[in-house]
Amino acid sequence: MEKINCHKCIYYFVTWEAHQPHGCKAYGFKAKMIPSMVVQNSSGKPCSLFQLKTPVSK
Repeated sequence: MEKINCHKCIYYFVTWEAHQPHGCKAYGFKAKMIPSMVVQNSSGKPCSLFQLKTPVSK
């Protein structure tokens, strides 16, 4: 199974909170771990809401 890279997802964001630096807008939570790992650990299934960011054209 391929690992999900949250940094490439449109729903991922970085918070200002030192104890919860990672966030997921799709699921609506902040966490210490990368959101895809939290989803995997809590549900036993990989994140189903991952959507790849589209590159910005210059």
